[in-house]
Amino acid sequence: MRYALGIEYDGTDFLGWQRLSHGASLQAAVERALSKVADHPVEATCSGRTDAGVHALCQVVHFDSDAPRDPRAWVLGVNSNLPRAIRVLWGQPVREDFHARYTARARRYRYTILNRAVQPALDRFRATWERVPLDAGRMHRAAQALLGEHDFSAFRTVHCQAPHARRDLQAIEVRREGERVVMQVQANAFLHHMVRNLMGSLIPIGRGERSEAWMADLLAGRDRAVAGPTAPPEGLLFLGALYPGEWGLPPEVTL
Repeated sequence: MRYALGIEYDGTDFLGWQRLSHGASLQAAVERALSKVADHPVEATCSGRTDAGVHALCQVVHFDSDAPRDPRAWVLGVNSNLPRAIRVLWGQPVREDFHARYTARARRYRYTILNRAVQPALDRFRATWERVPLDAGRMHRAAQALLGEHDFSAFRTVHCQAPHARRDLQAIEVRREGERVVMQVQANAFLHHMVRNLMGSLIPIGRGERSEAWMADLLAGRDRAVAGPTAPPEGLLFLGALYPGEWGLPPEVTL
């Protein structure tokens, strides 16, 4: 039987989602807990891999098991075997053709900058710090040039393994919330480091160092070397993937 889980995590102490041989990963921690509850080896597939230090509000994963466990037992049992930085929010059986990655139709991220003179103490692992005042309005207007389906080569890392750089960016908003500047973005899928690279190019626009038109120029030029730097991971939160209603998943992950 196939099951889907919704998982939140603090990625501070992990080297990202993907299982690694040389350090702590979220996938390895989740699979260990699942295997213990199932009493057999379990592999978990996620909706979108996250990098080292990146957090998730609702990462969706699927796994297969014939162990006689109801959804409540999976949630409680797995949580009792996870580190405190990871928690399963919900679990339910799904059809055998459900795939956490391939049946998702969109993914959403939020990036938060603490924009003040003093570095953060409480939020040092949950927000990026920027001392220079940012104009969120300029950043928002510049970002609208990214909407639609484009080649996002200017915003992909050289280590990206995707076969092509075309993505459909469905929504992007930059707004100020008190001392915070927040970007929220949705696309059918993202390239490796794409969200952090977008923010790395929007920050100079917010500082007034670049024009609002620069973002459109970078997109058209497709040259990563002339775009802004990769923004730090601490400000990035994976809000989760979105699926068609036919899968019967909870509202927070349903289109």
